[in-house]
Amino acid sequence: MSPSRNFFEQLSVQHPLVQAPMAGVATPRLVAAVSNAGALGSLGIGASTPAQARQMIEETRALTGKSFNVNVFCHAPARRDAAREAAWLAHLAPLFAQAGTAVPAALAEIYPSFKHDEEALRMLLALRPAVVSFHFGLPPAEQLAALRQAGIRTMATATSVQEAVLIEQAGIDAIVAQGVEAGGHRGVFDPEAQDDALSMAVLVRLLVKRSTLPVIAAGGIMDGAGIRAALDLGAAGAQLGTAFILCPESAANAAYRENLQSDRAQHTRLTASLSGRLARGIVNQLIEHGDAPGSPPPAAYPVAYDAAKQLHAAAAKAGNHGFAAHWAGQGAPLVRDMPAADLVARLVEEMRVPGTARQGASM
Repeated sequence: MSPSRNFFEQLSVQHPLVQAPMAGVATPRLVAAVSNAGALGSLGIGASTPAQARQMIEETRALTGKSFNVNVFCHAPARRDAAREAAWLAHLAPLFAQAGTAVPAALAEIYPSFKHDEEALRMLLALRPAVVSFHFGLPPAEQLAALRQAGIRTMATATSVQEAVLIEQAGIDAIVAQGVEAGGHRGVFDPEAQDDALSMAVLVRLLVKRSTLPVIAAGGIMDGAGIRAALDLGAAGAQLGTAFILCPESAANAAYRENLQSDRAQHTRLTASLSGRLARGIVNQLIEHGDAPGSPPPAAYPVAYDAAKQLHAAAAKAGNHGFAAHWAGQGAPLVRDMPAADLVARLVEEMRVPGTARQGASM
């Protein structure tokens, strides 16, 4: 049995399909529906406190007896720079004025890293989800050893061959190969290092040839034809995020759903202006303002995200969602509105029967 096939079979996951974690969007209902349909659902807890994460995991477990994945953020702590943060807030001042609120006096580092969160580690060791996955890097060897000893399987995101080598050396069970087409945050380990912005197809081929680990393709995959193409490239499976946002089980609000179903979904961009790290989302006023020529660099991640969230919260009270982080991949125009279980079934059918993805997209 190949390592690739073994990974999914040992989890009793029927289809080589992973629903991306999508912190803030993936709910226990979505994750359970995906896992109950034979794929691997994923919860993103990087934006949650350990208590909130525990509740979400327990709610998911109450809805499904199947395997699911819990994703954590492994970023380096923010390098606080008072002058840089002040310059960024000054740059955003016209937008705060437009939203009818004062510029924040200070910003906070709103998301702690799993690397330094012993409470989150203890919570995961107590609940023992089937899979824990890592984004933005890897946790310390001691944390990995504890998870492994608890019988938890692991996955980690790589955007380059170099990151994949580190993942394999750390003893992780599978690599999520994130192409530049993917929505949400780039999983780069070091945001200051050169990013070659490899496509999903190129990255998958490079990793399949260089690694003995199962490779799960991510980035721009929206239908069964995309999954089949990834498998043909040598991937063990495919991870889809944007494809699940319109499912009624997701936490996406009405404005996010409307944006995804409009012509605006054709225009996504990698930007650091929302959170302080590169992430792909539907272009909005905040992105255009933050990326405009002559703009100062945004505050570090996740400090810049605090500014964006405060700005959006104020503007949303007046019905203005032009500052919201509507993360989406380049395949966003192919998104479909249907329950998660139906979407999994459709994806599997399209994957197995050539031509059905084209027919499904027109429905």
